[in-house]
Amino acid sequence: MATQHLAEWVLDLQFSDLSEEVVNAAVKSYYNWAGCATGGSQHPATTIAYNSLSPFFGKATSTLLGHEGMVLIDAQHAALLNGIASHVHDYDDTHLDTIIHPAGPVASALTAVAEWKGGFSGQQFLLALVAGIEAECKLGLAVWPEHYDLGWHITSTAGSIGAAIGVSKLLNLSSSQIAHAIGIAATQVTGLREMFGSHTKAFHPGRAAQNGLMAAILASNDYTSSKTALEAKRGWAKVVSNAKLNVEQSLATWLGMDSANSSGLVQRTGNSITGRWEILRNSFKPYPCGIVCHPVIDGCIQLSNMMKSEGLSVGQIDAVRTLVHPLVLELTGKTTPRDGLEAKFSVFHAGAVGLLYGKCTPTEYDDSVVQSAEVICIRNMIQAKAEKSLAADEAHIDIQLKNGEHLVLEKHIEHAVGSLSKPMTDEQLTKKFIDQCRSILGSHTEQASKALWAIGEVSDVADVIKML
Repeated sequence: MATQHLAEWVLDLQFSDLSEEVVNAAVKSYYNWAGCATGGSQHPATTIAYNSLSPFFGKATSTLLGHEGMVLIDAQHAALLNGIASHVHDYDDTHLDTIIHPAGPVASALTAVAEWKGGFSGQQFLLALVAGIEAECKLGLAVWPEHYDLGWHITSTAGSIGAAIGVSKLLNLSSSQIAHAIGIAATQVTGLREMFGSHTKAFHPGRAAQNGLMAAILASNDYTSSKTALEAKRGWAKVVSNAKLNVEQSLATWLGMDSANSSGLVQRTGNSITGRWEILRNSFKPYPCGIVCHPVIDGCIQLSNMMKSEGLSVGQIDAVRTLVHPLVLELTGKTTPRDGLEAKFSVFHAGAVGLLYGKCTPTEYDDSVVQSAEVICIRNMIQAKAEKSLAADEAHIDIQLKNGEHLVLEKHIEHAVGSLSKPMTDEQLTKKFIDQCRSILGSHTEQASKALWAIGEVSDVADVIKML
């Protein structure tokens, strides 16, 4: 059965099973998450949640990121608030096959527990992170795309289970306890796509982290659930993806229960290894918005630089035409965003700031920028047309100048920066981390960055977490 099979896989997974490439991917995933959570720690979504919930905080055991270890709260609320902070700028990682942001729920829960319980090495921590990410992404694949099309935010619906599995692995639960943790997390389905563009979108991965942590702790004390929570007639997969045909077979395929499938959970049988690592298909964003916007941003930034080199200004633009993958307009088709959160789902705003400023950072999503007359002027010139032949990381942009001049500038982006075909380098990830954290961590930013890159080598990850 799927639930028990997944539980046993989690129990059996050892650090020695992880290749150097997988370990490096886990380090990058946590490094990127830590930068995003620190960078989002001062956002109104995070501070409102903190102030609202502070009367309910319990024993202070876990760091609220963004305060260099000076603010401790209980593990449950730390998981929630750090999860909110990590996602609020929409700058976190993305598993492109499912659009899950995998580190958010899992890392937020593990970070809180690692300090609360203490004494976990970097290897133990990274192993738990990999287990949680693999589980949530495989479950996401099993119900994709019908689950997402119904309106569920897959990052949190699958993330609750991923967080439960990560914490279960860190706490060394038995296979029976892990199965119960899966069920307890599965029954706490969280996240509607209708919330995109509001504070509540960021609440989703935070709540998923909190739910998963709770599930694992309850299960560790022998709290029970259904051991067929994933595959049962009224279980998670069928309920959250009731439009998907043969969802039981899909679960079996992606969890590696079908030996003929090469894309399931990575498993070793004797000298043979089957399956694939989803963490190796994780990507990191160079821009803080919906990832499907990134090809247009790439193209517009390059066009902005070209215009400057040719002595042209944005004031000479009459129209901007873009061809994009159909998902771009479905996910980021807001033409008149009212604030920074809504603008993260506007390819029109993304293109406008790329052309106007030649960059796209969290600053370009401040409310004042979104509402500025010059941005709105360029935004209104941008036209976007869906083209099925384009890949999700591909776009074509051309610019028509005023006064009937010829089309003099155009750009085709085959693969956006941050895609699997053109991933961010370690140097680019480091710059991203420092740019997000400098105003918060000050002179300690580089020290925190170096410690995070070396997290796999430490004897107690709590020593690194306290630096954030």
